[in-house]
Order: sequence, then C-alpha cells, then structure tokens
Amino acid sequence: MPSSIAAYRERRFSAQDGLRLYARDYGDRLSAGRPMVCLTGLTRNTKDYHDLALRHAARRRVVCSDYRGRGRSAYDPDWRNYQPEVYVRDLMSMMAALGLHGIVVCGTSLGGLLAMGLAAATPAVLAGVILNDIGPDIHPGGLSRIMNYVGVDRPQEDWDGAIAYLKQLFGPAHFETEAKWRSFAEATYRQGEDRLLHYDWDTALAKPLLRAGGKTPDLWPLYRALGRIPVLALRGETSDVLSQATFDRMAEVKPDLIRVTVPKVGHTPSLDEPEAEQAIDTFLARLDEAQGN
Repeated sequence: MPSSIAAYRERRFSAQDGLRLYARDYGDRLSAGRPMVCLTGLTRNTKDYHDLALRHAARRRVVCSDYRGRGRSAYDPDWRNYQPEVYVRDLMSMMAALGLHGIVVCGTSLGGLLAMGLAAATPAVLAGVILNDIGPDIHPGGLSRIMNYVGVDRPQEDWDGAIAYLKQLFGPAHFETEAKWRSFAEATYRQGEDRLLHYDWDTALAKPLLRAGGKTPDLWPLYRALGRIPVLALRGETSDVLSQATFDRMAEVKPDLIRVTVPKVGHTPSLDEPEAEQAIDTFLARLDEAQGN
C-alpha cells in the first residue's frame, strides 16, 4: 500500500437521508492533542488537506471529509440538497459516527461558514475554530468568479492542459511551483470513463447558487455564534472573497479573535505558507495546553 494511503483510514458513513459519505481519518484517536476536523471549500475535497493532516497526525487525530457531491462522497440526486444546512447535518452525522467531540475545526472558505453553522447548532462540540479566508460578508467579485466556473464541466485532455486552464482561472501566481500546481490539479480533476479529466464535483451544486442570484443571507448572526470559542482567522493578502474591511469588522465583533494575514496570497491560503503554519501551530498548542495536554 502506498505510504500516502497508509497514512489514513478511509471512513464511510450514512447521512441523515441515507446518502453515503466519505472521510479520511488520520492519526490515533487516543492522541493527546485536540482532534481536528478539516472542512474544504465549495468544490474541493479531502486531497486538499492531505499535507496538513500528515503534518499534525503525530500529535492529534485529523479527519477530513468530502461533502455530498464532491470527491468520493455520493452525488445527491436532488440538487436542492446542496445547501449549507444539509452539509451541517451531514457533519453532525459524521461526528456521531466517528466519535468526534472537543474538536478544532479548520474551515476553508465554505468550510469556515460550516464551522460557524456548527457553532450555532452544537457549540459544545467545538474547542476551537480556524477560519481560512472567509468571513460573514463575501465580496461579490470573488463570489462571481467562483460561480462562473463551478456549474459547467470543462474536460481536459491531459494534466498539462488541466494545469494551464487552472492557471488561467486562478492566475499564474496562485502557486509558486509547478509541483503545487500539479497537486492542485490532481485534487480538482478525476479521469472519467471517456479518459478525459473532469471536475471532481457534481456541477449541479451550482444550481442553488444560481437560483439565489448571487445574493447571500446575513451571516453575522452565525459568526456571533462563535461566542467564546477560540478562533484563528487567516486572510490571503490579495483575497477577493474576504475583504480587509470585513476582516477588521470581525475583530471588532469578536475582540479575542486572532488574526493573521498571509502575504502575497489570494483566495485561499494553502496553509503551507510559513505564516499560516506558524499561526496554526501556535493556536493548536494553546488549545492543547488549555486541556492539560
């Protein structure tokens, strides 16, 4: 078995409506450190968190989930279920199935919003939250960019073509090395029966977004649900999703918020940047110390 696969256990569980979902489970459930649950962005999957999970698995259990309609989780036959409320219920099913409690949630983009949803629905289960380039206000420019590519599959003939397209979509400076671009592409596409590379998500998940017409609800009540939960917020310096103004207001609403800006990075930081790694390490160490570990 390749070492990258041996590093985690594959978990499959049923959502509340019976849909089969998938997660990767790293580390030892009896480890001293706080367990961490990693939640991805809108179209992403567990592959995005592989390096971060490996980095922390010696100290803590790390669980990374594929939302319904992404990665190795089943696609939903009813696109109306591609809603944050449903994803939160799915996560609660996962936590019950895998015996997760007292967790730190690391949420990127949509994953950060779901962390806020968990804080509102079941705050006692959260020991801390890491918000990666997301806040209660989503900049319309970034939302429009995301909506433009989520709902239409754009098959690629090979990995070079996939990387070239992603560079066009995200900007050539999004990643510093070709190796990172390759890894990003492999977490974005999967090979279909036609031998072409297709998005590794159900493009129908864009339908609820399109129906909403780009409008988002008031998310500040969800953010306030974080209350006294320790929170680390990361922002990419050139993010088109989390504005500096929103980042500042988040600190005003939650004075104990820990904020870190990752320089020369847009939406979203990969979490392997030195500033992000140091901030996450320090934050987790504080949480571990608080529980006597």
